[in-house]
Amino acid sequence: MMVVMLETMTTTAAAAAAAAAVVVTIIIVAVAAAAAVVVVVVVVVVVEVVLTVLIIAVAVVVETVDVVVVVVVVVVVVVVVVVVVVVIVVVLVVV
Repeated sequence: MMVVMLETMTTTAAAAAAAAAVVVTIIIVAVAAAAAVVVVVVVVVVVEVVLTVLIIAVAVVVETVDVVVVVVVVVVVVVVVVVVVVVIVVVLVVV
């Protein structure tokens, strides 16, 4: 009787340890995915700021460019960058 109880406890402990290992692995993967998403978002924001500054600099230098054109270009760039970020995030989450 004691042997059966001991075997049952050992098996239960092993199963609990295996389940805990799976949970820890899932948490590690989730944290890594979140870190990847943060890196992608930071890179996209930096690129966005640089592109916006360049567009404004060109508009100031050229001076013949209408403000509406600059705004439209900035909006288009923002939309494209947001779409790219969404696609990257979806790919990271799915994979």
